[in-house]
Amino acid sequence: MTTAPVTVRVPAKVNAQLAVGPLRADGFHDLANVFLAVGLYDEVTATPADALRITVSGPDADQVPLDSGNLAARAAEALAARHGRRADVHLHIAKDIPVAGGMAGGSADAAGALLACDTLWGTGATRDELLDICAELGSDVPFSLVGGAALGRGRGELLEPLTVGGTFHWVFAVADGGLSTPAVYRECDRLRQAAAVTVPAPEASPALLAALRTGDAAALAAAVGNDLQAAALSLRPCLADTLRTGTEAGALAALVSGSGPTCAFLAEDADAAARIGKALTASGTCRTARATTAPAPGATVVAPPTRRH
Repeated sequence: MTTAPVTVRVPAKVNAQLAVGPLRADGFHDLANVFLAVGLYDEVTATPADALRITVSGPDADQVPLDSGNLAARAAEALAARHGRRADVHLHIAKDIPVAGGMAGGSADAAGALLACDTLWGTGATRDELLDICAELGSDVPFSLVGGAALGRGRGELLEPLTVGGTFHWVFAVADGGLSTPAVYRECDRLRQAAAVTVPAPEASPALLAALRTGDAAALAAAVGNDLQAAALSLRPCLADTLRTGTEAGALAALVSGSGPTCAFLAEDADAAARIGKALTASGTCRTARATTAPAPGATVVAPPTRRH
């Protein structure tokens, strides 16, 4: 255990493929979810305190709950409960991942808090234990811990690491306001029911996995897909203008990121990403545009404590 603050950096994600199966009896959906961690990060700092307290800074900090509705708080409580201690910690979240933007910002904060508290308290949790807690917290939380690239099955929490043979350049168009992930899934179910479609079991695209292995951006662009995109566009029709703007600016592929409303654009290289970002910002179809690369590392301690002996 240490009294020195511990800071963990944790990445956002993009879903290169999000295949959504039929609605399950438990209210969830089986997924084939190809995650890529991208170089946009939140930082979670854990400091000893007399009680659990959450503070937040950065863009849209006022939209982040400061109570038990915050996944980071629940992560600290879950780890503390497993190790018979109180979750007496001050968690400060420095936000840079868009809030409610379909990039797993809340899940990232949970993974960051879990690793920060484990390091601060010296609980010595194994990787498997941390992943087990992550899965209890939410479908995207395990990937936020491990980063890189992975295929998520089940609700997305059953991870299979994927090999990536190069660096991919992405641009993210951040929208005004968020979209509720449960609401987008409900709209997806409604649209499917209205269309009377038979929904197949979700499977990862072999072409997409091959494109990741070889680092081929053009091949990846031809294979990306998001089964939630139609639902996100139904709830937020103006996202079509954002997608069109990025495509016209030269993006190899354009898709809604996860449940949205952030839109993701795959670019040929860094120069193309800069041009796409500039066009998106100038278009007025989004609040801001951010260019970065993938894959990125998962939750990482960036300010380790000085161990006390």
